[in-house]
Amino acid sequence: MFERDNWQEIFQTIRQNKLRTFLTAFSVGWGIFILIILLGSGRGLKNGTNAQFAGDAVNTLWIEPGTTSIAYKGYKHGRKIPLLNDDYELIRQKVKDIEFKSAVFDATPMRNMRVGNERANFLARPCLPDHQFLENVTMLDGRFINEIDIRDFRKVCAIGKPVVETLFKHSNPLGQYIDVDGIAFKVVGVFKDAADRDNYRIYIPLSTAQKAYNAKNNLNTIWLSTGQVSVERSQQMAEEIRTLLASKHAFSQEDLSAVFINNNSAEFKRVMNVLDGITSFVWIIGIMTLIAGIVGVSNIMMIVVKERTREIGIRKAIGASPGSIVTQILQESVFITAMAGYLGLMLGLGLLSLVNKIGIDSDYFKRPEVDLSVATMATLLIVLAGALAGFFPAIRAARIAPVVALRSE
Repeated sequence: MFERDNWQEIFQTIRQNKLRTFLTAFSVGWGIFILIILLGSGRGLKNGTNAQFAGDAVNTLWIEPGTTSIAYKGYKHGRKIPLLNDDYELIRQKVKDIEFKSAVFDATPMRNMRVGNERANFLARPCLPDHQFLENVTMLDGRFINEIDIRDFRKVCAIGKPVVETLFKHSNPLGQYIDVDGIAFKVVGVFKDAADRDNYRIYIPLSTAQKAYNAKNNLNTIWLSTGQVSVERSQQMAEEIRTLLASKHAFSQEDLSAVFINNNSAEFKRVMNVLDGITSFVWIIGIMTLIAGIVGVSNIMMIVVKERTREIGIRKAIGASPGSIVTQILQESVFITAMAGYLGLMLGLGLLSLVNKIGIDSDYFKRPEVDLSVATMATLLIVLAGALAGFFPAIRAARIAPVVALRSE
């Protein structure tokens, strides 16, 4: 295996056939490189999608008001269906398996905020206490909105870290007041959200906002989490909600535009299934590329055997064993495949590392990466395939009779 003479012959053959060796190695290295890049890109898509869903609880139902598209019980189509506080209470009481629940009212979400001489516009989100869990909010200091705030119409707020840095600079915001479009809200907490965009907001009690901004009992969104129930159960819950609202507001249950119900559990599962399909497709493309490279190695080794038939005959005539012939040809095949595979692997990982360093991210593409164990396994498989590619030409060479080999031109 490690005889010096064998390696000298291998390197001499490579030097004499530089272009052929380069093209053979390139096909293998390119296959590994493409496989690594495709796998990294697939992982980047998954990371980006997970990041989009990470900002909010995945297992949620969003209910929003709509407009009827079907005439029903004497009502014409085109009737606006509102969401009211009573609707929230009806759903909360009648639908089972709800884990967390909240409601939102955003008449003018972006509001002018002032603390002393500091001014800025941030999103003010009127909500209920469970909103903290639906938004995956982590409290850094103080507390979130609570039930007493809702009951007593308190003018309090929880604010994101960027709001603190903009309006309060380096002072502690707890206990201080923010003027929100002329209404003073006391800061009771500072939070951090998993989604960076959601840190640029403040949360205020829903009841206070409805009273202060003359919203009466109107809602923009009812937001529910479904806990650990199956996707099928979450779809049943959505249908139960539509039935309740259809009966209360007198619209057809078949009218999907009267009330919009978005099932994020089903949406997340659908997106993940698509990404899993893309990953499988990536593997198929990568493997086919590798197979093309291996076929190239096998063809080149057959040409090598044909060119060296006379040499092999001389070696066998002076006592070389069939095993030594097979070993030498296999060594050459494995060496070319291993070096090409390693270079392709390093180039692929290097490019992904460079992309991560530069930070070429978007909403649905983040941190393209490859599991090192998967990359290593792919390289080992290409080496094994290279050995198999060289094995059959090597066996053919070992079976050539010396007399026949010596007659070869």
